[in-house]
Amino acid sequence: MDSIRVQGGVPLQGKVRIQGSKNAALPMMAACIMTSGQVILENVPKIADVYGMARILEHLGCTVRWEQGCVRIDSGKASVEDIQGEMAASMRSSIFALGPLLARFGKAGLDYPGGCVIGKRPIDLHLKALGEMGVAFETKGERLLASAPKGIRPAEIVLDFPSVGATENILMAAVAAEGETRIRGAAREPEIEALCDFLNACGASIRGMGSGELVIRGGRKLQGTSFVIPPDRIVAGTYLLAGFAAGGTIYLEEAPARHMEAVLNVAEKMGAGITITEEGVYAQYPDRPGKLPALKTGVYPGFPTDLQSIALSVRCTGEGASFIRETIFENRFRIVKELQAMGASIELLDPETVWVKGVATLYGKEIEARELRGGAALVVAALGANGETVISGKRFIDRGYENICRDLRELGARIVSG
Repeated sequence: MDSIRVQGGVPLQGKVRIQGSKNAALPMMAACIMTSGQVILENVPKIADVYGMARILEHLGCTVRWEQGCVRIDSGKASVEDIQGEMAASMRSSIFALGPLLARFGKAGLDYPGGCVIGKRPIDLHLKALGEMGVAFETKGERLLASAPKGIRPAEIVLDFPSVGATENILMAAVAAEGETRIRGAAREPEIEALCDFLNACGASIRGMGSGELVIRGGRKLQGTSFVIPPDRIVAGTYLLAGFAAGGTIYLEEAPARHMEAVLNVAEKMGAGITITEEGVYAQYPDRPGKLPALKTGVYPGFPTDLQSIALSVRCTGEGASFIRETIFENRFRIVKELQAMGASIELLDPETVWVKGVATLYGKEIEARELRGGAALVVAALGANGETVISGKRFIDRGYENICRDLRELGARIVSG
């Protein structure tokens, strides 16, 4: 059951509810390590990476209980244990446990995190910043050992790049530091704001959400709380762009439009009629995606790197030619060969740039997903292709989408797993 079959050429119609955010849920779950009392997280997406984080928490002695619509986490009996093997190797977000473990226990050990093939994604920014907060690091083979024998200390951190993961790890560690920590050059993604709101709900004191400078007054004990995970803007963006593949009219229930400005602007430039309501986003599509001469990814509020592959799939059948430039990760064009096999006209100009000229149609083939967002992009390409497409590597897509086949079937697509 590690494949997806798509019969292309069927216009999309209907509505689908957008799941909770993967990139908000994972650091919040890790932050539960620091809390006393029970945390109830609602709207948690049922995806592979979330189940992986739950296994890490259980390995550390936390109790994780799934109930209808929520996850209950109790970290009262948590202890410091090394995060090794498959727990670290299979998912990048195992790094989120570093800050909370240091905050609570003053030490941590984990294998270098994996789970992604879209680039090197080094953790040097995490280590440099935590080093400025009194953390010492030692590397033993593939293992990273961290300790703060005198406790986490407050600091003024200046990030050379607004890394989401580094910002989140610094935030969580800073909550334990007696005094004021400032993060300059912080990432501004909505998931950062959500993490700050969650930590404040637990008793932390964080200011500056939504800006590039965060101020954390540390040393407060965190309590349990109840918190609702916001909708996933990347999943919403995936389905919004998917409408271009086969045309039609769709409604994205609970799509977080205020955090999707860049992708909504691109959709409108390609000819979609967009209506934003309090409950979500309504989109009507042209017969063929309109012209879009250039697209460049960027940190928030720029066009998300996680949607670049999906946009590339859409441009394969769009009017005219487009240059697409990737500025965040160096290995985001792994799907080019798969799309070329389907009949796309794409030229890789350099590791950061492709040129794509729209063709009349793509053709169903047997292709392979090798990473999360690229896999979703292949599904999008298959929606508009002539004939049947079989996509292997569904397990990668399951890392970020609760049930992409179910969701797209609700929009009228002919798609099944297996």
